Amino acid sequence: MEGLHDADMIAAAERWRARDLAVLWHPCTQMREHPHALPLLPVARGDGAWLVGHDGRRVLDGVSSWWTNLHGHSEPRIAAAIARQAGTLEQVILAGFSHPPAVELAERLLARAPREPGRAPLAKVFYADNGSAGVEVALKMAFHWFHNRGETRRTRFVALTGSYHGETLGALSVGDIPLYRRVYAPLLLDVLFAPSPDAFGAADAADAEARALAAADALADLLDTHPGEVCALVLEPLVQCAGGMRMHHAAYLRRVRELCDAHGVLLIADEIAVGFGRTGTLFACEQAPGGGIQPDLLCLSKGLTGGFLPLCAVLATQAIYDGFLDDSRDRAFLHSHSYSGNPLACAAALASLDILEGDDVLARNRATAATMAALAAPFASHPAVAEVRQTGMILAIELHPDAASAEDGHAVEIAGRRGLRMYRAALDAGVLLRPLGDALYWMPPYCVDDAQLALIADATAAALAEAVRCA
Repeated sequence: MEGLHDADMIAAAERWRARDLAVLWHPCTQMREHPHALPLLPVARGDGAWLVGHDGRRVLDGVSSWWTNLHGHSEPRIAAAIARQAGTLEQVILAGFSHPPAVELAERLLARAPREPGRAPLAKVFYADNGSAGVEVALKMAFHWFHNRGETRRTRFVALTGSYHGETLGALSVGDIPLYRRVYAPLLLDVLFAPSPDAFGAADAADAEARALAAADALADLLDTHPGEVCALVLEPLVQCAGGMRMHHAAYLRRVRELCDAHGVLLIADEIAVGFGRTGTLFACEQAPGGGIQPDLLCLSKGLTGGFLPLCAVLATQAIYDGFLDDSRDRAFLHSHSYSGNPLACAAALASLDILEGDDVLARNRATAATMAALAAPFASHPAVAEVRQTGMILAIELHPDAASAEDGHAVEIAGRRGLRMYRAALDAGVLLRPLGDALYWMPPYCVDDAQLALIADATAAALAEAVRCA
């Protein structure tokens, strides 16, 4: 009877695959690769760090479902908060109306946002639907704010080489992954790119800091070359995630803040992937020397709701907010999303914050990060591995370059034959890992335990063995 049950479950999974391929167009996927080279995994439910398929197969979510899931799938406290809110108010237009979850979430985000002595705090929250939309909001706010001040020459943005900020046109403009942006180049903004402070290959922390400061010097030269033209600089603090989990020394953040102030440029911190405890502090900006830095605009999404519902919050200073106050609607920020500040999403975010604070998640994450480091340390001597690096609960194992695995030297998900085979080898070992070019990375949910981390390490060993075999 057990065999019959298993056969029925496998058949059910196959039916879901067929139905999916008949109607769905999947993100970040060459659909020609389905159904054989890149097999679909129909998921029936989530359980903590696990994804459970319709065929009964359990796969450990080693990438937190594209870095969104903080506390585990189907976390009961967040699910209950959404259910309670659904029985009261599911949605209301946020133009001209308000509701408690949106207000309470804004209050709590502002209270916990990065603060810098002597600088006016972040004071207002603008809601959007997702990370890319949030970056669009921040870019438009920065440009429009200067326009309202009469500084109409400030139309340029500065971003970093190797960066990624989303797929909508403004966000894509400030990204630097050629495969994603090349086709759309005629539609994109004319952005200035400064060298990344990437510490790849640095001998030690001092070398990483020196590289970061050298990149800051190059940024200073760029800003000097374009006086009065730049409205904002956008960066991912500490880790350029989609760019291959490349990491940089926190000294760069301090210098960037100083340079933005010196040149009258707004600083946009994209903490969409690195916020809410992923790097060891609640926000990555807090790790800059001297007690952290405070951006002028802070973009938050992904883990904001614990991975339950789409939501983005853009935090702005009072000065930026005040720059739009006028009798003229031309000077107002008229950007909008139908689901801005959705009550269900805000309720999920409030519950996630409760867990972060009530369970002392940051302390637990530091212990988890130490376990991750110990498990990954042996891979540094693997013949296929160029570097093992880590920032908090983000750990990357970068392989020596493979011409077939990267696009123009930039990381692309599951790129090339080697990346695809590593992905499949990890799945066969029971773990979801999605290589970024030459980098395998671990970014598990915060609820992951030591046994599950050991399974991730075993799956990584299997993936590396496959990488060597197909070299």
